Amino acid sequence: MTTVASQSLDLAERAPLLDRFEDVARAAMPRLTPDEAATVERELAAWTRLDARYPTPSAELAGVAAAVPERLYDDSAQVLLRMHEIAGSGNYQSCLSSLPLVRACFDLGLVPGHHPGDAEATDAELIVGRGHIAPSFYAERYVRGAFPFAPLTTLHRDGLTGVVHQNWGFRNTMRYSLGVGVAQAVSLAWELRRRGKQRKVVCLAGDGELHEGVTFECLRFAYEAGLDNLILVVDANGKGIEPLRAPVSREYLSHYLGTATDADGQDTESVAKALRELLDTPGSGVLLCATRKEGHSFKPPATPSAPAPRPSFATTSGKLLASFQEATERQLAVFTGDMAARFGLTGAVPYENVGLAETLSLGLTLSLPDDTVKVVATDAMYYMDSLSMLTEATTSTRNLLVLAGRSWGAWGGASNALNLLDQVMGTKVYEPVTAAEFTACAARLLTDPSTAHVLSMVDARFAEPGTHCAADIDGAVWITPPGTDGQDAPDLDCAVISFGYATVLVEEANREFGVPHLHCAALRPHLDPALTERLRRCRSLLSVEYNGVPGGFGEGLRARHLLPVTAHGVTGDILNCVHDKQLARHDMAPAQLTERLRDLRENGPAA
Repeated sequence: MTTVASQSLDLAERAPLLDRFEDVARAAMPRLTPDEAATVERELAAWTRLDARYPTPSAELAGVAAAVPERLYDDSAQVLLRMHEIAGSGNYQSCLSSLPLVRACFDLGLVPGHHPGDAEATDAELIVGRGHIAPSFYAERYVRGAFPFAPLTTLHRDGLTGVVHQNWGFRNTMRYSLGVGVAQAVSLAWELRRRGKQRKVVCLAGDGELHEGVTFECLRFAYEAGLDNLILVVDANGKGIEPLRAPVSREYLSHYLGTATDADGQDTESVAKALRELLDTPGSGVLLCATRKEGHSFKPPATPSAPAPRPSFATTSGKLLASFQEATERQLAVFTGDMAARFGLTGAVPYENVGLAETLSLGLTLSLPDDTVKVVATDAMYYMDSLSMLTEATTSTRNLLVLAGRSWGAWGGASNALNLLDQVMGTKVYEPVTAAEFTACAARLLTDPSTAHVLSMVDARFAEPGTHCAADIDGAVWITPPGTDGQDAPDLDCAVISFGYATVLVEEANREFGVPHLHCAALRPHLDPALTERLRRCRSLLSVEYNGVPGGFGEGLRARHLLPVTAHGVTGDILNCVHDKQLARHDMAPAQLTERLRDLRENGPAA
């Protein structure tokens, strides 16, 4: 019999999981149907009454589902759509493309832990390499009675992550979703063989991620190591983020993995039958599943009350590059890792899509003529996988312009990405927030072609700050000038210095205060000596960056200019959630910055 004391202990141990979802689910209530809202209320109430201890988070979620067994929907495709409609963001089409493959894995018993007490041992080991299709598994678990509805309302909003994680019923965890899953599958297959176990490993992958350099290395290793227990299941929809240059090569894959089989990827039974045959046949193999995918990211339909948002600043890149080319008459060579739409390249400038292969996009710049302006348009976080190739390019290539797309939304991103890029030999990092600053950065490249110019292009949507860029892009410009009171340059009582996109946030927060506000587009600015001396005499000086503080903009101001700066930015890891939630998580929302500026003016940096 469960005593009151032991029951209280169990509830205390479960509290973190309930706390994770309850507030976020309640915040989603306005976006739910009446039936959905009623179900969430019943589930949350049942959650507090659980009287058994569950060994894993996924088992606990299954316990809640068992307590409220009625299902709102019996089709996981419908559940998947509702999850993304409630979230307002995500990779809905990618999840939908892989849904029949996911259903087949459930039907074949490859997904462990459907209910509390289920054995973890399954027919084979499943590694989900297509990491951002986690919502497909949540949706299928829901219709099979192993997942409550409440967590589904929290996708990308501080609740469920859109990327696979062991906490939520997966064999593996992925920080991002590009090729690493294939490495995890090969690693597991190698270890099983080393231990003499006769289990196979099934890896779900996409044809887009097969462009990643790590997947080529993994397949080569699997072949040379003689692994005969790896089944690669490919969602072949002909797209990564954008249309791929060519269909996936079955000849290439079969050379390394043996038998290559085709299946109708839109039919669960066809996938399950073909996969069962590969599991029962000795040796490794490949299952190519023909699927269909429309657009990449989920976009809520525009309505009169919610019109389509303004384009992000990053999408202006193509137009700005075209204007730069026309003004300078310089030859451009533009390479992008499946991100032409993200940078607005389509119809603006000719470009080459290399798929999700950021190392190749850099490699293609290495032997081009010196006077050609080489543009690599990709994502800041991707360079965490290819710093060695970036170093190769920055030390041997002239006129290299890197557009490092930057998003801390559902797509994720390392907080220290720009700081690391800045440490690569022969680079300078900028974060322009006006068209004039972009043009000035590109023009600077022509005067210093031996230095690779990395331009952080923010995906956020914002109006340009109310100022023009500084004449010297490496310097600084006042957004809110200090008053002079009849003097040429009186001492400043307090001031705020911001880097890049943070300027937009600070400008909004500073409207009611008028704190002197200095903007820098360079991560490592060169400040005028007179300005530097004036800033040193400040009673309170705050730096703000949409960036990792350790080794970042503010710390650089302290180290290089000996400024008495209190650095404000990100100190922790970046988790998956929508942009406004991300800003609030890291104290970067304008309302939070307003409080910071109030303390700065009234109490100084120690406040």
